[in-house]
Amino acid sequence: MPATPPPPGPADPRPETGYAGPGAAAGDAGRPAAGTDAAEQTGPDAAEQTGPDRRYAAPARWWRALDRHRPPGADAVADAWRSPVRGPWLTSVLGAVLLVTLPVVLVTGLLDWIAYGPRLDQAFPRGVGWLRPPAFDWPARPAWLFRLTQGLHVTLGIVLVPVVLAKLWSVLPKLFAWPPARSVAQVLERLSLLLLVGGILFETVTGLLNVQYAYLFGFDFYTAHWYGAWVFTAALVTHVVIKLPRMVAALRGPGFRRTPVARTGPEPADSDGLVARRPGPATMSRRGVLALTGGAAALLAALTVGQSLDGPLRRTALLLPRGRQPGDGPNGFPVNRTAAAAGIRPEETGQGWRLTLRAGGRTVDLDRSALLAMAQHTARLPISCVEGWSTSQVWTGVRLRDLATLVGAAERAVARVGSLERTGLFRQAALTAGQVRDPDSLLALRVNGVDLSPDHGFPARVIVPALPGVHCTKWVREITFAGVDGG
Repeated sequence: MPATPPPPGPADPRPETGYAGPGAAAGDAGRPAAGTDAAEQTGPDAAEQTGPDRRYAAPARWWRALDRHRPPGADAVADAWRSPVRGPWLTSVLGAVLLVTLPVVLVTGLLDWIAYGPRLDQAFPRGVGWLRPPAFDWPARPAWLFRLTQGLHVTLGIVLVPVVLAKLWSVLPKLFAWPPARSVAQVLERLSLLLLVGGILFETVTGLLNVQYAYLFGFDFYTAHWYGAWVFTAALVTHVVIKLPRMVAALRGPGFRRTPVARTGPEPADSDGLVARRPGPATMSRRGVLALTGGAAALLAALTVGQSLDGPLRRTALLLPRGRQPGDGPNGFPVNRTAAAAGIRPEETGQGWRLTLRAGGRTVDLDRSALLAMAQHTARLPISCVEGWSTSQVWTGVRLRDLATLVGAAERAVARVGSLERTGLFRQAALTAGQVRDPDSLLALRVNGVDLSPDHGFPARVIVPALPGVHCTKWVREITFAGVDGG
C-alpha cells in the first residue's frame, strides 16, 4: 500500500477494507492478506475469535469444554466460507434495509387483521388471547385503504425476498460457528437469531404459498401466519436491541467506494465471526452484491406491483395469482371463488331468488325486480383480496342504508350478511354501522353497466369501500340488521 494516495481517477484502486475502530489507519491496516489465517492478527477481537487466549464469560469452563470437544469437520466448515465481501458492513447495510421495511410489513399485516373485524368476531384467527392488539372499527374511507395496506403487505413481502436471502447469506458462517456461544448473553443472542431466521423464512414461505393458493401445508394458514408473525416480531426486537450499536458502528466501514473486484479485500476480523478466516479472491465487490440484490428486488417489484393497480402495469404482473386476463367483457376481472366452486346452483339464483331483510322482528322479502325498482346508486370502488390483488370497477345497486331504512333498522345497527354458499369461511360477513351507512356501500346488482355474472355474485353481492374482498359477500340471500354498534 503506497504511503501517498493515488491521483484522482474514475475508481479508487485501494482495497475495500473495513472500519477498524476509532483511530485506525485506513487502507490495509487490520486486514489479513488473502490466504492467511485470521488467527495471525492482533487485537482483542481477533484474539477472542480465533487466538489462543480466547475469552469466555461465566461459566467459562463450560465454553472451554465445548471448544475442546469440537465436532468433526468444524474447522473445515469454518474455513469453507471464503468470500472476502462478507463482513459487518455488508451485513449491516442489508440489516438496515430490513430494519426500515420489515416494520411496514408487520404493521400492514396487523392492520389487515383489524380490517377483518375482530370486534365483530370475524377476524382470523379468533381467540388470540393476550396477543389481541387494540382493535377499532375499520373505516370505509378512504375507499382505497385496504387496497393500500394489503397491497403493501404482500408486494413488499415479495420484493424483500432477495434482501432476506442476501442477509442470510451474509451471516451464514455464524450458524456453523463453534463453540456456538461463549456467554449466557450470547446464548440468548443466538436463540433470538434462530427465531429470527426461522420466523422470517416461515412467514415468507407460507405467505408466498398463500398468494399462489398453494396450500401444501397441513395447518390453517391464518393461525400459523399470525402466531409466526408474533414470534418473528419478538425475535426482531430482541435482535435489534442487541445488535443496533454494532450495526451503527459497522456502517462506517468500507461504504460505497468504487473498488475493482480484483482489489476487493476483507474487512478486519470481527468478534461476530462474519469475516472469513481464510478469505479467497473476490468474484464480486460489495457494491456488486448490493446491486445484484437490489436488481432482483426491482424485478420482483415489476412482476408484482401491477396486481394491486389498474392500468398498464397489470400487464407486467406475471405473478398475479388469478391471471392478468381473467376474461373478456365488463365482468372480465379476477374472482377468488367461482359459482361452481361455491356450489351455487342455477335454480337458486333464478326467478325464485329472494332477498330477505330482517330487523327488530320485522321481515321484508324482495326479488331482483323490486331491488332494481328502488333508487340505484353507482360508484367506482376497488375490491381487494388478501392475496394482494385488487381491481377497481364501476358498481351499481341499492345503498345498504336504504335497505336498512326499508326494514326499520336502528341507526347504529350492525348488518350480518348471509350467502347462498353453504360452506367456506366467508359464506357470511358482518358490517359495522359506519360501513352500512356509507353512501357508497351497496348491494350491487350490476357492474360496469351490465348484470353481475354468476362468478361475480349474481343476483346480488355486497360492495363496501375499503372492505376486504372476502367480506364483500356474493350470492346474497339475507341481510339481518341487529344490535347496536357503539363504534
